[in-house]
Amino acid sequence: MDPQFLSQTLLFRGIAPEDIRAMSSCLGFREADYPRGAVIYLTGDTDVDIGIVLSGAVQIESSDLWGTKSILGIVEPGGVFAESYACCPEEPLMVDAVAVKDSRVLFVDVRKVFRTCPSPCGRHTDVIRNLVTVSSQKNIRLSQRILDTSPKTIRGRLISYLSREVHLQGSREIAIPFDRQQLADYLGVDRSALSKELGKMKRDGLLDWRKNRFTIRSADLQLELPPDT
Repeated sequence: MDPQFLSQTLLFRGIAPEDIRAMSSCLGFREADYPRGAVIYLTGDTDVDIGIVLSGAVQIESSDLWGTKSILGIVEPGGVFAESYACCPEEPLMVDAVAVKDSRVLFVDVRKVFRTCPSPCGRHTDVIRNLVTVSSQKNIRLSQRILDTSPKTIRGRLISYLSREVHLQGSREIAIPFDRQQLADYLGVDRSALSKELGKMKRDGLLDWRKNRFTIRSADLQLELPPDT
């Protein structure tokens, strides 16, 4: 555990490294390593802990009975996952959490977060406030995904997603956390159809791309939306 690193994460923002070190035992910190492809949490699991990605990346995904996968997000180092389910221990998970790289995860026992500690370890209130912020931000991201998948066409979905990333990253040259299959799963479209549409958008002069890096060429992508979106 690196208290200096944890002090920069959303869950422990504003808490000094020495205070985090003092809190480690009373919050039930434990670490675990997962190879790429390992399932950390599975749909239906209950009574889970909050996970903080220390290294690697964790993908939050959902699969139906026919094996169709939807990606809800990628959690990178410093990011938090399973916090909502940890706060509702009897609620079964509706998603899987899967390591998409060799990953190390720190788990925090949420029951101990809400429990008053008799020792002067210190900053439970700050952790609770940060936890509320993290949960609120996750709800906003889920709302953003609904907006990204609401257009009827693949081009419309791409424009919605890429336009938001341009705004968030403050540049027309952006990097996204998805490969092609992951992007297709996130947008809820077929991978080959996605690649075909990206090729059309490149020929139309809207954007350029190489792997997960995109350069937006159009001054206003929204002007290029097809009429039915």
